[in-house]
Amino acid sequence: MCLTASHKNASFDLLERLSGGAEFVAERITGHSECVSGAVVISTCNRFEAYIDLDEPVTAGHQVGVEAATAAVSAASGIPAEELRATWSVHTDEDAARHLFAVSSGLESVIVGEGEIAGQVRRSLETARKAGTTTSDLERLFQRASQTSRGVKNNTPLGRAGRSIVRLALDLAESRIVDWSAVRVLLIGTGAYAGASLAALRDRGVTDVRVYSPSGRAAGFAASHAIRAVEADAFPREAAEATIVVTCTTASGFVLDAALLTAGRRASQESLPIFEHDGTPGCPVHSDAGQLVIDLGLPRNVDPDVAGVHGVDLLDLETIRIHAPLEELQATDHAHDIVDRAARKFAAVTDEQSLAPAVVALRRHAQELLESEIERVAPRDPDGVAQQALRHMMGRLLHTPTVRARDFARAGDAQRYIDALDALFGLAVQSEAVVDLEEDEVAS
Repeated sequence: MCLTASHKNASFDLLERLSGGAEFVAERITGHSECVSGAVVISTCNRFEAYIDLDEPVTAGHQVGVEAATAAVSAASGIPAEELRATWSVHTDEDAARHLFAVSSGLESVIVGEGEIAGQVRRSLETARKAGTTTSDLERLFQRASQTSRGVKNNTPLGRAGRSIVRLALDLAESRIVDWSAVRVLLIGTGAYAGASLAALRDRGVTDVRVYSPSGRAAGFAASHAIRAVEADAFPREAAEATIVVTCTTASGFVLDAALLTAGRRASQESLPIFEHDGTPGCPVHSDAGQLVIDLGLPRNVDPDVAGVHGVDLLDLETIRIHAPLEELQATDHAHDIVDRAARKFAAVTDEQSLAPAVVALRRHAQELLESEIERVAPRDPDGVAQQALRHMMGRLLHTPTVRARDFARAGDAQRYIDALDALFGLAVQSEAVVDLEEDEVAS
């Protein structure tokens, strides 16, 4: 099952609060109840989602999953459980798979088809692996999500380059930039969004890009991307002198505020004999052309008070979201068809696997009967002819029940099959072990 809060059903402020402590939520969820066997959490600038694997059978299992996630997220974020329950959209079974496949394909993003989300989904699975909260079913679910997103990218116009929040932010800045090659940009952060931002800037012809990292990773990022690194002591001045500042770091707290910008401008003016057209010392460095600060961080990287600094415009995720373009309907419909087919196939395979323990129980019962009969006839069968005939007959007898198990599972009638085994053979099927029927066929 999946519990989700996104730009579609939650405020930006709530999403920001949800991002706090997100890396520990999966462990809290799995520790909440023995009925929860695994969890993977996706936390991005536009969504917070918990994918939960529940042990079956569980009485009121879905409610257990909702309460486990709600309690864990509330403890990590400080958000009251009642507020979370009122926010969650809950997806289960095939619908949960369909939702994840759509998310990974960019169909649920602010900008439909944006490319960064697929990588964020993969990294969420890697984080869960390190925390030990994945299960075989969650692994299969997320791997299928990656395959589906590649299918959407390769088979629809939504996969074309350039669909991202980063690029939309730069599109919104287009009207104020006369010559991108003359623009000076400061990147704050060295993660995936920093790389995407740099690529988008270079596509527009920007050549003067510098990078600062609150965590000290600027030198490595700069070396690998052939740009300049900014040291901590030079950061205020570099921030003040940049035409565009793009923040995309996971650092806690604000990395840029009005006081830092003001100090940087003062340092810049003290070191350079540059005055504005009115000749007044201390005028902002960018009072003519203006300065744009693009905050792509969640939680926010930039204190809203920078908007009060003369000449500064602040563009944050909430503003970008308002200006997101409408979906390209035909391409989106095709993408949803791909997602729907993938979800149905995933659900069918899952249903088949849900009957695997029943088939294993039937085969085990048949094998015990077969071995008993072989042992009984062995004294009168020195050449093993009877033994061979018995094994061949049992293989043929089991072939049809094995195929029928898959048919019942695909039709959603798994319980009828289990009830039949109980009625005919007195078999109490245990559901703990799950095997792939296609890899465990009986040799005939």
